[in-house]
Amino acid sequence: MIVLRAKNVEFEVTHITADNKPDWFLEVSPHGKVPLLMVDQEVLFESNAIVEFLDETIKPRLHPEDPIKRAENRAWTDFVPSFASTLNSYLYAPNLQDQQSKKSGAQKVLLKLEERLQKNNKKEGTYFNGKTLSIVDAAYAPFLMRFTIVEPFCKTGIMEKFPYVEEWRKTLIKSPIVKDSLPENFMELFKKNLLKRGAYFAKEFTNKVYLSS
Repeated sequence: MIVLRAKNVEFEVTHITADNKPDWFLEVSPHGKVPLLMVDQEVLFESNAIVEFLDETIKPRLHPEDPIKRAENRAWTDFVPSFASTLNSYLYAPNLQDQQSKKSGAQKVLLKLEERLQKNNKKEGTYFNGKTLSIVDAAYAPFLMRFTIVEPFCKTGIMEKFPYVEEWRKTLIKSPIVKDSLPENFMELFKKNLLKRGAYFAKEFTNKVYLSS
């Protein structure tokens, strides 16, 4: 939705519940996964394929015009699944011991982003490529947003070693395009997902809420 909003496209959203997927969705989605984009009677699936289609057909372009920079951006969007998987294994770890063992993996993938951002000498308040939102920003925003939810309660401190990533995260949070792309109850949905999956962080949420009530 971030890319659609960045391009000022009118669209309708249908939320799919992971444990109760409707038959019509399973019929049109080869993998049974979201996101899915329906354009007229055509169905597009897989995040990268969808955003590439949108960027090729609707202005403004979010990819850089320079071919090398555009290829680099695509490479970083291809890194998202590894980044997300490693980060989620940390966020959804079932106990403190497992969480601590997964923390080093999360720090390694964050370091890769930190080095890239630092290499380009990114200043405070900038996006991945500079002053304008890109597809890379849209790809990483949902996962970086999770730390916005977790950190006030759990005080992981994981971002303290990665100042460039932290400033990038803050820039995305402040972006109206990013904020407006999230469901109004995003924080509550994420907390419920932590609880449902038995994450150790969910216990932290529960304890903090209990102690402050």
